Amino acid sequence: MLVKTFGSAVFGIRAITVTVEVYMDQGIQFFMVGLPDNAVKESHQRIESALRNNGQRIPGKKIIINMAPADIRKEGSSYDLTIAMGILAANGVIKTEKLDRYIIMGELSLDGGLLPIKGALPIALEARDKGFKGILLPRQNAREASIVTELDVYGITSITEVIGFFNDQVQLPLTRMDTRENAIGQGTQYEHDFADVRGQENIKRALEIGAAGGHNVILIGPPGAGKTMLAKRIPSILPPLNQQEALETTKIHSVAGKLGNHRSLVTMRPFRAPHHTISDMALVGGGTIPQPGEISLAHNGVLFLDELPEFKRTVLEVLRQPMEDRVVTISRAKMTLEFPASFMLIAAMNPCPCGYYNHPTTACQCKSGEVQKYINRISGPLFDRIDIHIEVVPVDFKRLSDARPTERSIDIRERVINARKIQEKRFEGLAGIHSNSQISSKMLREVCRINETGNRMLKTAMEKLGLSARAYDRILKVSRTIADLDQAADIQVEHLAEAINYRSLDRDSWGR
Repeated sequence: MLVKTFGSAVFGIRAITVTVEVYMDQGIQFFMVGLPDNAVKESHQRIESALRNNGQRIPGKKIIINMAPADIRKEGSSYDLTIAMGILAANGVIKTEKLDRYIIMGELSLDGGLLPIKGALPIALEARDKGFKGILLPRQNAREASIVTELDVYGITSITEVIGFFNDQVQLPLTRMDTRENAIGQGTQYEHDFADVRGQENIKRALEIGAAGGHNVILIGPPGAGKTMLAKRIPSILPPLNQQEALETTKIHSVAGKLGNHRSLVTMRPFRAPHHTISDMALVGGGTIPQPGEISLAHNGVLFLDELPEFKRTVLEVLRQPMEDRVVTISRAKMTLEFPASFMLIAAMNPCPCGYYNHPTTACQCKSGEVQKYINRISGPLFDRIDIHIEVVPVDFKRLSDARPTERSIDIRERVINARKIQEKRFEGLAGIHSNSQISSKMLREVCRINETGNRMLKTAMEKLGLSARAYDRILKVSRTIADLDQAADIQVEHLAEAINYRSLDRDSWGR
């Protein structure tokens, strides 16, 4: 007897429907074909134990299992339940009338319980797009999958529930979730707030501009000046995720297995802070079946690189292309996958090896040339891609001990949201462009027009600072964001002057 059940394979952040064909005939052999990896092949032992512990068994017959399409490698243990249901249906234990209406996924434990899987959200989206009525998967993944509308989602805890469901003996409860209700009250609850920061008003201003336009920022200053403290507060001033951004972010975290059990929609912008010992593959993603790296996990959020010069140069150089294209393309012999990587880069570094170059009170102990050598650990092309360079100076005792209240993150966030609304209207109808940092070179002249006075100022800055064409573009983009914060229709000279001032590391005198 031939029976078909249906599962899914996840590639990148998309899923592909996998048809599990089970053929049973006279004999005693067990065959599994269709490019299964070792974890899939080992399902035989898990299924056998799970069935025996629940009053069932694998029949002593010749069983051939084919996983189609056969030219795509199947990985992981999430096909256990799909295969088990196929075997039971081919043996006549369960009815086959409803099998072709549902995607069935889940890893079996030896007692027949279900363990969570990765990529439940992309699998649910694929099931809906392919016209399936519903999906059966472990209860831990049910809330995540229930984000998808027009799909019946059943969260299950054991194989006996699935057997009873297909034999019309058990009525499983549907898992439903209102995504709007789920988002209410979330996305604004942050542990860190700018109200706790004393002084550093110029840094707050620079970070506000960065958040308003989605610009990359680097903070340069001595140890203890507050670089990390300030960076951790950036998510609290970013605008909330819209529905599309939340769905994209959730898919990435689901595929990477970072979503956590019983979680559903990601409603807060990600903040990823990898250690400087990270490898280039862990940062951009990779593997035999490529998985998202840290820059994709930071999609629609913040990637914070503390102690930037301590990262390996090869690691930093792989950032250059994703920072421009906002997507990571990973190629393998049989596939090419893309992961979204639209993140706001926040980097922090000491100005020199001892950390006290340009310090107002402590003398730098570095030898001649060491400061520039330290800065040169980061390539010029990478610096070019960072829009805002800002020096962080230590706060004196008077400001630290000042008990007067300072501006809260929620107030700064309101200005950022207003600036983003201007940008949303400006880029309405343009796919992939949501903020000023994403303006293409083709659009730059039209969106970032400056008058003759501003043009002369920018020319002087270009000549004195030795700026590249990319730095020129980024100054214009930052000045456009500053104008948006001021609710100004055109870029004024003062907006341009402030943007030029945020190119500290382009100064000829730095490090010499």
